[in-house]
Amino acid sequence: MDYRFLGDTGIKVSELCMGTWSFGGEADEEASAAMFHRCRDAGVNFFDCADVYRDGRSEEILGRLIADCRDEVIITSKVYFPTGDHVNAAGASRRHILASVEGSLRRLGTETIDVYFIHRFDEHTAIEDTLRALDDLVRQGKILYPAASNFAAWQIAKGLGICAREGWTPFKCIQPMYNLVKRQAEVEILPMAEAESLGVITYSPLGGGLLTGKYGVGRQPASGRLVEDEMYQTRYGAEWMYDVAERFTAFADEHGFNPVALAVAWVGSHPAVTAPIIGARNVTQLEGSLEAAEIKMTPALRAQISALSPAPPPATDRNEERTSMNYDVR
Repeated sequence: MDYRFLGDTGIKVSELCMGTWSFGGEADEEASAAMFHRCRDAGVNFFDCADVYRDGRSEEILGRLIADCRDEVIITSKVYFPTGDHVNAAGASRRHILASVEGSLRRLGTETIDVYFIHRFDEHTAIEDTLRALDDLVRQGKILYPAASNFAAWQIAKGLGICAREGWTPFKCIQPMYNLVKRQAEVEILPMAEAESLGVITYSPLGGGLLTGKYGVGRQPASGRLVEDEMYQTRYGAEWMYDVAERFTAFADEHGFNPVALAVAWVGSHPAVTAPIIGARNVTQLEGSLEAAEIKMTPALRAQISALSPAPPPATDRNEERTSMNYDVR
């Protein structure tokens, strides 16, 4: 397992981050503990969580698991989505952030959360209020680094600018979706992260299971997120994505790779990505993702895999700029 700096924080994290969304849900406490310890044995020191995962059970389980190794691990949590049934139990308002962090700290059994994400941009709250609340939490020692998940590049950049102007602690990490069939982050989010020295942990490297080798044109398993979950069916329902999945599986088989490991390794090989977030229901399922750390992703191999799916257009939408027809290059 290799270790990388998380942006410019000076903290080193493992090249794979274990996501805990399944803890307390598809994985009971015993299965969660087995996956946690397998990750630790493999060298993983980075664990991603959120207050909304399994109504707080994921945080509770993770908290018990890190109790005897808290100084050795880096943990995240998130705030935004509803954690109660009243009208103000969601969002990135100062009120909700300050209330939610206390619950997360209690469930995690820790005094400080290393990386604290706003789980989604809140269009109904002044971003200044959100950023000031995060800065207050840093000053109080309840979080170390503010972070943003599911933000557009302009939203992150706006936040960074406001923090620079006001002298507040800026975002230090971001969490976008990124995989072989969801490459929009390549257009602006990842270049911006590189330019601003932000840590990047990406989610859904397997495309909700699409890139595991189980899916193809007219082919799918009897069960799974893409079969049972309408949100994932909507996210990954385009016919061309199944064509990519089929060609990717064939490529992995031809070159002797586990498609799960190869999909995760491809994500982690982008120069802006600190660590892909991996997840599983049990240790057996986890092994494929951990195997990604063993793949040497050369530029040539990455290029071959990238060619299996359509690259998104550049931010200016001037496709010719990627060809010899580019105009007036200095």
